[in-house]
Amino acid sequence: MQSSRALAGLTLLELMAGLAIAGIVLALGVPAFGGWFAEQQVQDRADALVHALDVARSEAIRRGDRVDVCPAPAACDAGALPWEGGWIVVADAARSGASAVARERAAPAGITIRGNRPVADYVSYTAAGHARRFDGALQMGTFTICRTGQRARKVILANSGRARVDMSTDTCP
Repeated sequence: MQSSRALAGLTLLELMAGLAIAGIVLALGVPAFGGWFAEQQVQDRADALVHALDVARSEAIRRGDRVDVCPAPAACDAGALPWEGGWIVVADAARSGASAVARERAAPAGITIRGNRPVADYVSYTAAGHARRFDGALQMGTFTICRTGQRARKVILANSGRARVDMSTDTCP
């Protein structure tokens, strides 16, 4: 014979205790999830920039001609635009952006992307896959991707033309 207690379900007190525990777990987990999400957005922008540089390098080798990565929506010679507005990968012969090889969307609000002087305006790859400025000078540098309160990511362009991501120990201002 089964007791009637086993079939009755939950009491109001048990339900309230369960909801209180669930509320505490949510209150502790939501802020941590928000921080994790913000960190992933910064990492996503760093990964997207490395991918664009890799695409430009391989396209330059494949085409046997220069391929540039420029802040969107302008051409590489239009002056310094912020990288967080997105970027385009374009064959050098058609810098107008009309025949872009690839495009990247703008960064989410609050993320900044800054390149040091050699890479602030553009990155250009030669047919040999090396990063060189339009005047022929070696082009290597660092992009810093930041969001307030998060650790910065640095996209480092080596003199070979290869790019990599480093997680900085610096916290973004």
